[in-house]
Amino acid sequence: MSENATEDKPTEPSPPTSSMYKEKVLKIRTTVNVTLAEKKEPLRKILALVPGSMLTFDVNCDRPLTLRAGGHPIATGETVKIGDKFGLRVREIGVPKED
Repeated sequence: MSENATEDKPTEPSPPTSSMYKEKVLKIRTTVNVTLAEKKEPLRKILALVPGSMLTFDVNCDRPLTLRAGGHPIATGETVKIGDKFGLRVREIGVPKED
């Protein structure tokens, strides 16, 4: 057996440090959406929608919007116009209060 026999063995990768792990986790992308209002409707009503149909919601149009990340509410805010785009000005971080 040669003196270099131990050098020929593949080395196991070192475990990631917590800072490396944190950086990788923080790079994960998740879906973010803004919700003005929600309600449940029978599928029959949804399938009957045509251009020009109206869905009404029992929510005041001035009510704050809910920001969701990965389907979870994380903040509330208000609509802002940025050029010809829509945006959200965050007013409160945390789980929105139920009315």
